[in-house]
Amino acid sequence: MARASRSIHARKKRRKLLKEARGYRGTKHTSYKRAKEQVWKSGVYAYVGRKQKKRDFRALWIQRINAAARRHGLSYSRFVHGLRLAGFDLDRKVLADLAVSEPEAFGAVAAQAKNALEGRPVERRVELGGAGR
Repeated sequence: MARASRSIHARKKRRKLLKEARGYRGTKHTSYKRAKEQVWKSGVYAYVGRKQKKRDFRALWIQRINAAARRHGLSYSRFVHGLRLAGFDLDRKVLADLAVSEPEAFGAVAAQAKNALEGRPVERRVELGGAGR
């Protein structure tokens, strides 16, 4: 009879997969076949989730920018259009962070966007005022 030379590797592979499946419910953490299917499906969910996270954060940034822009009398779309006209190259992540952590700086940016929308010249250097700046 032929000697089974893969048994150690096969066991090691199965043990590794069952270790990955720890915490799954039902037979998905004990049965090799079910665990293999679930680990693969979990990888698919993780892949999709990484793409979804990017969409979710972009939507959150837009909501924050919109709320801050409306405090300065602009809708989100008019604010972004004003930024493009003024030549600002700030992405949504930075704008949302400004809106939350430094509202006065965001106000200065919003004023520049308003000026650009109304056709007034845009100031390239804006002083924010306040101590220690």
